[in-house]
Amino acid sequence: MAVRAILFLLWACLFVNGSLSLTLSSKLVHRFSEEAMAVWESRSGDNAKPDLFFGNELDWLHYTWIDIGTPNVSFMVALDAGSDLLWVPCDCIQCAPLSASYYDTLDRDLNEYSPSLSRTGKQLSCSHQLCKSTTNCKGPEEPCPYIVQYKSDDTASSGFLIEDVLHLKSASKNSTPSSVQASVVFGCGRKQSGGYLEGAAPDGVMGLGPGEISVPSVLAKAGMIQNSFSLCFDDNGSGRILFGDQGNLAQHSTPFLHTVGKYVTYSVGVERFCVGNSCIKQTGFQALVDSGSSFTYVPTEVYKKIVFEFDKQVNATRINLQQSSWKYCYNVSSWELFSIPTIKLMFPLNQSFLVHKPVFSESLNQKYTIFCLTLLRTDDDYGVIGQNFMVGYRMVFDRENLKLGWSNANCEDNGNGKGVNPTPSNNGSTSQLPTSEQQSIPNTHAVAPATARNAPSKSSVAASRQIPLLLCLTSSLLLLMRLLILSC
Repeated sequence: MAVRAILFLLWACLFVNGSLSLTLSSKLVHRFSEEAMAVWESRSGDNAKPDLFFGNELDWLHYTWIDIGTPNVSFMVALDAGSDLLWVPCDCIQCAPLSASYYDTLDRDLNEYSPSLSRTGKQLSCSHQLCKSTTNCKGPEEPCPYIVQYKSDDTASSGFLIEDVLHLKSASKNSTPSSVQASVVFGCGRKQSGGYLEGAAPDGVMGLGPGEISVPSVLAKAGMIQNSFSLCFDDNGSGRILFGDQGNLAQHSTPFLHTVGKYVTYSVGVERFCVGNSCIKQTGFQALVDSGSSFTYVPTEVYKKIVFEFDKQVNATRINLQQSSWKYCYNVSSWELFSIPTIKLMFPLNQSFLVHKPVFSESLNQKYTIFCLTLLRTDDDYGVIGQNFMVGYRMVFDRENLKLGWSNANCEDNGNGKGVNPTPSNNGSTSQLPTSEQQSIPNTHAVAPATARNAPSKSSVAASRQIPLLLCLTSSLLLLMRLLILSC
C-alpha cells in the first residue's frame, strides 16, 4: 500500500510538471492566406486578385477562430497585442455586416453573440473586480459597461462585460491535443464605430495586452498556462497563436520597457536601424510591439534617415502612387537587375532583428513589377513594430520574464523553431488601417511591464518554476528511503 502511495505521488509530481508546459493553440487567418485566396478565386475566377490599392476587406490584420459559450458559437477575431479586451459583436445596435456575401474572402457567415442564448453566459456586475467603469454604473448590481477607444479616428467598441466559457485547443507536449475550456470576461460589443464598420475586425478583437482582463492574463492567473504567448506569422498569410509558449533556447530577445503615456502596451527599445550594410546614427527610438497594427511606424526624423539611405541603395526608378500610403515605391522592368537592401533593427546587447519582408511587391504584367518599402512615419515620439515586420518569425511575448523573444519559424511546425526563409507575398493593399492601441477609458486595467533592470534573470525565474516539482520529488524519495530502512 505504501509503495502504491509513493508511485501515485510521483505520478502526481510529473503530472503537475506536465501541466506547466501546456500550450493552447489556434491557427491564424489573413486576407491573403491560402484559405482566403481559395474562396476569392472560387468566387471571382482563377486569375482574379484583390485590388492592389483599393478595397478594405478585412484589412491586413491576422485573425483566428475562437468558440464562446454553451452551445459554442464561432467568432473570427482580429489579434491585437496593443489592447487588452476581447470583444465580439453582441445584441447589435451598430455592428459591421456579418453575412459572408458581403466579403469576398469568407466562405461562411460571421456570428453575433447573445448572452440569453448561452447557458454559461452571465453579465458582469459593476461590483466585479474587473469592472473599471464604475463611474458609469447606477448601482453595484447593474451590468458593467465598457468602451474601448483605439488610436484611429472614431474607432471604438462599446457595450457591457460578459463572463462565459472560451473553448481552446490544447497543444501539450505530453498529451494528444484536446479541447480546453476557460472562463473569460469579454465585451458584448453592441456598438462599433470607425474602422470596425469599414472592414476591419467585423467579428471582434482579441486583446492580448498585459492588462488583467486579457485572455493571456486570465489563462495564466488560472494556472492553465505559463504567463507567455507567441504569435507566428508565415509568409503565406497563415500562422498560429500559442498561449503558454515561452519560445526556445535559440531565440533572440530584448527586455520590455516601461511606456509612459496613454497607450501602455508591450514596449521595447530600438537602438538603431540598419539599411544594407549601413547602420544609421541617431535612429534609436522606443517602439510598441503591436500585432493589431498592420504596418510599422517610426518617428518622422528617424523615418527621413531610413528612407534616404534605402532610396540611395535601390537601383530602381522611384514612382509616385497617389493611392498608396507608402511613399517609397519603385517600378522595374522584368529584364532589369535590381536589388532590395536589407532592413535590420538593432536592440540592446547587439540583438539583431532582420526584417524578412521590408517591401511589398506586385507584378503588374510580364514586363513590369512594382515594389514599395512598407514603412510609415508617425508624428509621435515612439514607433510601432507592426505585424508586417513580424512575418517569418515566432514572436514570443514572455510576460513572466518581461521580454520579447523571436526566432525564425515555420508556423505549420507548431512553433518548433525550425528556421525558414520567407519570401515576399505577391498580393496586398495599401489602404491605411486602424492601428489598435491600449484602450483609453479604464474599463480594463492595463499593467505596464516592469523595467528591464527590475526584471528577474531567466535562470532565477526558470528555477522558481521547477521548485514545486523538486520539492515533490524530494518528498517522495525521502518517504521511499524511510520505508526501505523500516523494512530492513
